[in-house]
Amino acid sequence: MSHGHSHGGGGCRCAAEREEPPEQRGLAYGLYLRIDLERLQCLNESREGSGRGVFKPWEERTDRSKFVESDADEELLFNIPFTGNVKLKGIIIMGEDDDSHPSEMRLISRFSNVYHLSIHISKNFGADTTKVLYIGLRGEWTELRRHEVTICNYEASANPADHRVHQVTPQTHFIS
Repeated sequence: MSHGHSHGGGGCRCAAEREEPPEQRGLAYGLYLRIDLERLQCLNESREGSGRGVFKPWEERTDRSKFVESDADEELLFNIPFTGNVKLKGIIIMGEDDDSHPSEMRLISRFSNVYHLSIHISKNFGADTTKVLYIGLRGEWTELRRHEVTICNYEASANPADHRVHQVTPQTHFIS
């Protein structure tokens, strides 16, 4: 079945044809604007707060001055809260071109209606520490609609001890 172009002598390049040009790709990785950076946590970072710096605009992804490096071993754990619900479609992680580059990542979440995401970088290519320069998140954002918790107590039958009424003594005044 034809899908609008010829395959000629080579393999199908359909996926490559649908890929965005580099100048437009940054728009798709704009979920960093929807991260609650005040509540974002990075565990095992060597410099306090440096994990926040790797979530940055696409245009700044090659800026090597903002990075996070692991402290005690090669593991890093990012706990990323969003300001709304996110349908996550893609992740890019950039590291150094050496053994400190992440080699294994685990995601802890469902991806269709995410308001919090955990990224666990568990291994690198053999260095003592892991270094991350950029994390880009691609997807769709919708406003978070949370309902406040209401605590109610319902009684099936009243407990008289809970509803004490002080005896009211009727007073009668006669006017003569």
